[in-house]
Amino acid sequence: MKFAIAQLDPTVGDLTGNAQQILAAAQNAAEQGVHLLLTPELSLCGYPPRDLLLRPGFIQQMQTVLEKLAKDLPQGLTTLIGLAQPNTDAGNKGQKPLYNSMALLENGTIKTVFHKRLLPTYDVFDEDRYFESGTDPNHFTLEAGGSSLHIGVTICEDLWNEDDFWGQRTYKVNPTAEVVAAGVDLVVNLSASPFTVGKQALREKMIAHAARQHSCPIIYVNQVGSNDDLIFDGCSVAMDRQGTVVSRSTSFQPAVQIVDYDLEQQTLVPGTIHPLLDTPEAEIWSALVLGVKDYSRKCGFSKAVVGLSGGIDSALVAAIATAALGPDNVLGVLMPSPYSSDHSISDAEKLAHNLGITTQKLPIGELMAGYDNTLLDLFTGTEPGVTEENLQSRIRGNLLMAITNKFGHLLLSTGNKSEMAVGYCTLYGDMNGGLAVIADVPKTQVYSLCHWLNHCIQTTDTALGLIECDRKTEIIPNNILTKPPSAELRPDQVDQDSLPPYDILDDILERLIQRHQSTDDIVTAGHDPTVVGKIVRLLTRAEFKRRQAPPVLKVTDRAFGLGWRMPIASRWST
Repeated sequence: MKFAIAQLDPTVGDLTGNAQQILAAAQNAAEQGVHLLLTPELSLCGYPPRDLLLRPGFIQQMQTVLEKLAKDLPQGLTTLIGLAQPNTDAGNKGQKPLYNSMALLENGTIKTVFHKRLLPTYDVFDEDRYFESGTDPNHFTLEAGGSSLHIGVTICEDLWNEDDFWGQRTYKVNPTAEVVAAGVDLVVNLSASPFTVGKQALREKMIAHAARQHSCPIIYVNQVGSNDDLIFDGCSVAMDRQGTVVSRSTSFQPAVQIVDYDLEQQTLVPGTIHPLLDTPEAEIWSALVLGVKDYSRKCGFSKAVVGLSGGIDSALVAAIATAALGPDNVLGVLMPSPYSSDHSISDAEKLAHNLGITTQKLPIGELMAGYDNTLLDLFTGTEPGVTEENLQSRIRGNLLMAITNKFGHLLLSTGNKSEMAVGYCTLYGDMNGGLAVIADVPKTQVYSLCHWLNHCIQTTDTALGLIECDRKTEIIPNNILTKPPSAELRPDQVDQDSLPPYDILDDILERLIQRHQSTDDIVTAGHDPTVVGKIVRLLTRAEFKRRQAPPVLKVTDRAFGLGWRMPIASRWST
């Protein structure tokens, strides 16, 4: 029997458009003689729909679109489609009003509906807010050409409770074990699993363990694309009962891939196996390019604006934007002040030349003087300091916002995770923007990405969506990679005037943010207690800034966004 893995890129709430994607995949599959089409979790409404699920009209329209889609799908093709379904027992039993479901469509009808059993409520997930857990093992028999195949259906988290693999059991039930106990020949898992660096390797280890543990082939289907802050990498995979990969779809691209099941041998047949990206930098680059591309497209933007300071952060964001949108659709804005070095201007101009993007220079010296004159009487008797430095950033932020308002472009903010963590950023200044592209990328990783990008331009093709470059030399100018980082808000300023070296800072932040280590743990690991105490205080004090930041594209396990729920008014700092 033939299966089609439809690795789709839905837009949340675009029921008609998502249905058209499913229909196109179904027609493609039918032409190739496929018997069962698999689509991702909540494929009809897009994942995550969040509080759209609280709107009755949204749920009703989803059902209407599903019924029409059932009639439009090719005859003879069975299809699993993800959607939210009303829970008819909710009113009487105090249950949640909806199920996270997969509808089985066949020959113009909705044959049955399966409900997700394990509902994640951690990190960016909040499914218990909306959904009731299914109670029964999900399985069905697929009939085709006089043969039949017993198939178990699991939905995303249902596969993530293998206690032998994790060393613990998070939920009381194991849906995979239950469907296998029901005598299925094959398990399918329909997912919308967000990307983080290295996650696909973990997924495949887990799926391989489950396949071996239950001696059952598994087909895992994942959503691709980006919705708001979450990026989905696809990488759908099929494994035989020995846990060997027999099929893998592309990463970060929509695809329809065929997988064959040999009824006589009772196993999945080896097919196309696309390679995984081989470095963290390749994964992060691909994720961020897709994140910018999809955020722009789904929010109705075709062009982006980036403030170019001549520093490494804005250089990386400009390169990502160029790869995502094309050089003709990116505007770089240079806003030199009296404190800007000559190399900052020349480095920004060289970067723009390498990328092929248009630039605009808007000097801010006269605007700074205007602010100083306006505030002169009020500030008499005070010393110039951080306030005046922040005014420079806010002047630049206002200019960038004026451009976006006038021309309808998307402003991409350029702050990295290290700066966001310790508050080394200015509200209503460099934090302005519609999307924080690298705010989940630590400063040390920013450097790694830029070095990697230059290496790729010199040695590889454009398979990762790299900027096309006819020079085969560099994208990020070498001086940007080697000069000390500086905000250039006062004479001879460098970041290390206020912060420890970034390798030290990023290690402390990784221990605080990712590992939840205490101050004592971090000091025991070898860090200076005075430095650690300062970083903890800065991290805590900057929470009010992060709460007002643009959406942050998530690439790590712990990003500043929906999965980061720290209080602003807090006395805890150890």
